Amino acid sequence: MDLALMEFENTKVAIIGLGYVGLPLAVEFGKFFPVVGFDISLDRVNELSMGLDKTLECSTQEISSSKNLIFSADPADIAMSNVFIVTVPTPVDSSNRPDLNPLISACKLIGSVLKVGDVVIFESTVYPGCTEEICVPILELNSGLVFNLDFSCGYSPERINPGDKTHRLSLIKKVTSGSNHMAAKFVDELYRKIILVGTHLASSIKVAEAAKIIENTQRDLNIALMNELSLIFHRLNIDTLEVLEAAGTKWNFLPFKPGLVGGHCIGVDPYYLTDKAEQIGYHPEVILAGRRINDGMGAFIADEVLKLILVRDKELLNHKVLVLGLAFKENCPDIRNTKVIDLIQRLNSYGMDVEVFDPWIDSLEAEREYGLSCLPALPSPQNYGAIILAVGHDQFREVGASGIKKLAVNNAVFCDVKGIFPKNESDYRL
Repeated sequence: MDLALMEFENTKVAIIGLGYVGLPLAVEFGKFFPVVGFDISLDRVNELSMGLDKTLECSTQEISSSKNLIFSADPADIAMSNVFIVTVPTPVDSSNRPDLNPLISACKLIGSVLKVGDVVIFESTVYPGCTEEICVPILELNSGLVFNLDFSCGYSPERINPGDKTHRLSLIKKVTSGSNHMAAKFVDELYRKIILVGTHLASSIKVAEAAKIIENTQRDLNIALMNELSLIFHRLNIDTLEVLEAAGTKWNFLPFKPGLVGGHCIGVDPYYLTDKAEQIGYHPEVILAGRRINDGMGAFIADEVLKLILVRDKELLNHKVLVLGLAFKENCPDIRNTKVIDLIQRLNSYGMDVEVFDPWIDSLEAEREYGLSCLPALPSPQNYGAIILAVGHDQFREVGASGIKKLAVNNAVFCDVKGIFPKNESDYRL
């Protein structure tokens, strides 16, 4: 494929990784080009081949409308592609260090089929420099080709917001970049095919990588500030949400709220930046301070619930605790890096019997990932000593605070973490 001609008639795209990021991308590109959606999970491929998406990002109709899209777990099926887009997860390990193994595996796979003239575009969130320092050498080693002579690369950071049906892929401006002038131009024009609101061509891959990493770092720090304010105001016996409502009357006050900061992006991405910063001899202070605050909120909420129980009636300790919600955010089935688990584990460490219900999640995944046996449905009234509304799903809003409290004993503690109900309808909220 001659990038200089900027022709797309012969473009054949392979999307590597069919999660929250890769599937919507495959569906959109499949409207214009032959696309192979590749995933190492045969179960995922079979599910999508039937038009079923358990992430709920794409409907059966949307998948079937992408006429040029096929799904496969067979590496041979991507061999004829000439544009490879990598959308695999980039998590952190138990020590909050970047885990690049999925990315490295994807690069080895692509390298085994890479041809002269091919383009490899990365969307996975990484630290500045990762594409050219880590990915490119693997591509060269496994293909025998020379970077920027035989093949080129691009980076276009994903901006998917799981569960958001308003800000869809085609309606979010896309940052693009390339490893040389022609590659950058090609990548930008390629994405303009599917992004209705346009693109922003960055001057380099490193700039694009850095732009992505600070998007979520900024949000993380702003929420950390709200969480710290909540810790302070709680000690002053001031309701944080009332303070934020009052402060929000000023035109330039930013509308952030306290909460549990989980998920695969905000709770993970800052560690990629801090790890790279420490590699080059700089110890980040503000970013890591924000991470410490946000990572500690689950345990803090559990401690506050225990204190409320002890003050109200120690006999409540003999009853079970019901936690409503396990997903990392409302109206979304994603349980990756959910901070609700920190709350549950803290309660368990006190010897409390905790039950969990979430209408959005896959219970088998919760058992596999966290060892939790979640309730299959909202329970009938039982003798719960405390109920913690951890995630503000619409289903819980519909039941209402009074309906939720009917599930417990009369003097039970009710904690509305997100403050989705009026202040006087719960015993505690952030």
